Amino acid sequence: MPFWQRLIVVGVVLLVTTVVARLIDRRIARRDLPPEAMTRYRVARRSVTTTIMFVGLLSALLVIPQVRAVAGGLLASSAVIGIVVGFASQRTLGNFVAGLLIAFTQPLRLGDDVVVENIEGTVEEIGLIYTFVRTENGDRLVIPNEKLASDTIRNSTIRSREKVAEISLQVPLGQDLGAVLDRLRAIAGDGEVFVNDLSGSATVLLRVPATDRPSAERLERELRLRAYEVLRAEGVYT
Repeated sequence: MPFWQRLIVVGVVLLVTTVVARLIDRRIARRDLPPEAMTRYRVARRSVTTTIMFVGLLSALLVIPQVRAVAGGLLASSAVIGIVVGFASQRTLGNFVAGLLIAFTQPLRLGDDVVVENIEGTVEEIGLIYTFVRTENGDRLVIPNEKLASDTIRNSTIRSREKVAEISLQVPLGQDLGAVLDRLRAIAGDGEVFVNDLSGSATVLLRVPATDRPSAERLERELRLRAYEVLRAEGVYT
């Protein structure tokens, strides 16, 4: 086969490989998933895409006899293989394996608020080799996955799946606080109602459990309205 035909074969193989990798990447990327599942899919996308590109590039290059001959000589050399494997296992392969462990054991997920080496930030991206954490001032921490897998991380997002809807009310000290608390407990259900402060006026807190942050925000709006209506009916607010 002439050399120019081999180049055409190489180009076609690379093109097909790129198209297949893009299609798989886009199909996976369309999914609307919770943070824990999205973290796994992001790492899986990169792993699949990288594998396809590597196999396609290798297949394309092996079409050229000169490259195939060099590759055969390298593979026949156990010393070269040992050096390559040893180097990769120390850094690149170690970070890659750590990235897979992070994706599936999930000590942190996309969007989690974490503290790494006393620096607070939000997990922005978990790559095959590095994880990116965005700090409050907009800086990016680029952390090797192997370091994250071996160091201590404080994650304030996954401490509990439940959130709390909390509102505070100001009640004049001249009112019957016992009666006010009883009426508010009727709308709080399983939540807590207690006096938090008596400086100037009584500060009453209502805390009601919710399933997630959006639900807690909606519940807070409802509690404010219902508490106002109850206290107005009692003559606390006129």
